[in-house]
Amino acid sequence: MATTKSILIFVLAGLFEIAGGYLVWLWLKESKPAWYGLLGGLILALYGVVATWQNASFTKVYVVYGGVFIIISLLWGSLIDGFKPDKYDVLGGIITLLGITIIYYAPRS
Repeated sequence: MATTKSILIFVLAGLFEIAGGYLVWLWLKESKPAWYGLLGGLILALYGVVATWQNASFTKVYVVYGGVFIIISLLWGSLIDGFKPDKYDVLGGIITLLGITIIYYAPRS
């Protein structure tokens, strides 16, 4: 149960960071209205709050979150932004997932 909860928190934080950043991107790079940027900033602030819900140290959470961000960014790009990942993107995502799983969830004595 604790593992499932932490994975859900990582995913939620990732969605908030990427969605917020995407709205700011649209505002500044694609001339969307200012409210895109304001809403994006609010969502980015919520990402910072959600990340604190993890039960590990700041360093451990943010190291692992960096990997989660890579994976969710690839998925977001594929589903929302029209990005087509190639085999190296997919391989890199798999390696990243393996790495963060070891760092965060490996049993330690």
